[in-house]
Amino acid sequence: MTACVLGMGTALPPHCLPQADVARLVGRLQRLDGRRERALATLYRRADVDSRGIALLEPDRGDDELTWFYAPSTNGGQGPGTEARMREFTRRAPQLAEAAGRSALADAGTEAGEITHLVVATCTGFGAPGIEIELVHRLGLRPTVQRLMIGFMGCHAALNALQAASAFAQADSRARVLVCCVELCGLHLQYDDTDQQGQVAGALFADGAAAMIVGEGGGAGAWRVVDTASQVCGNTRDAMGWRVGDHGFVMSLSPRVPGLVAAALRPWLDDWLAGHDLDVSSVRSWAIHAGGPRIVTAVAERLGLGDAGVSVSRRVLREIGNVSSATVPFILERLRAENAPMPCVALSFGPGLVAEAVLFDE
Repeated sequence: MTACVLGMGTALPPHCLPQADVARLVGRLQRLDGRRERALATLYRRADVDSRGIALLEPDRGDDELTWFYAPSTNGGQGPGTEARMREFTRRAPQLAEAAGRSALADAGTEAGEITHLVVATCTGFGAPGIEIELVHRLGLRPTVQRLMIGFMGCHAALNALQAASAFAQADSRARVLVCCVELCGLHLQYDDTDQQGQVAGALFADGAAAMIVGEGGGAGAWRVVDTASQVCGNTRDAMGWRVGDHGFVMSLSPRVPGLVAAALRPWLDDWLAGHDLDVSSVRSWAIHAGGPRIVTAVAERLGLGDAGVSVSRRVLREIGNVSSATVPFILERLRAENAPMPCVALSFGPGLVAEAVLFDE
């Protein structure tokens, strides 16, 4: 039995801001002077992001200005505590997850009552009962649906979720698995403007959700999951981190990450693809995680993909930012809509450093 992606769907918050507006907002929250505000604007411009969805931003009742859900002076200038941020996650994330899930169900022509398994991935918020229970009620899934929550695995979690969904589908031809990735990265804005790694993360990450329906078979438009693979990239545990702090989740993101990923990538991919009588040159489409412009460039150069091979990844980064685990599904949705040639490899990277891959074919 072969697992296929039968449908895809994505969702963004109602308020998507130009990157320059986000930079001005963050500068105001961090109370930067003119020189530091200009430096922040330059950093945000170099992120190659044009606009981003931020679920926390709402129109002020009195005018068109956008206001944050907390004041800059909260908790000595560090913003709200983690408990307050998790309340916002619990309130806002299910709406995005539901929208993406409904879109994927419609795309697959699948009724909610047909879903046998639900796999949810997120690294930006937690609570119990969690999003998976919310989705059961919001989407009208059967109360007997089997649920799996994948938490805190970072940007590659969509591929981990797809691994699990494929295993369910291969074990039971009747299985229909809803995979949903939802991230509210904007919840975790940090106010320390001296933390360069935190500032880089703030310039890249955005909010959104993506969903996929996975099951056996499928007609035209179904992407067959041929294989999945994982690689821990040497002793690189300190290069990227994501920890729970007192004022949201705090990211560490070494500037060495693009080089470390690129160095570990080619030997691993060559061995894996050879097992399917393929090599890098015979892969016709690539869904490279849009973690940032330097990561996309490093992967493209290491694999010899050229600009065309990563054009969709760059476009997604530019249009919506890095939506953590939801980013690769956004890229896959674009590739499928453009009838991208097969085979296709999806690649994503996360704390560890770890690379995850999925090989698709028709």
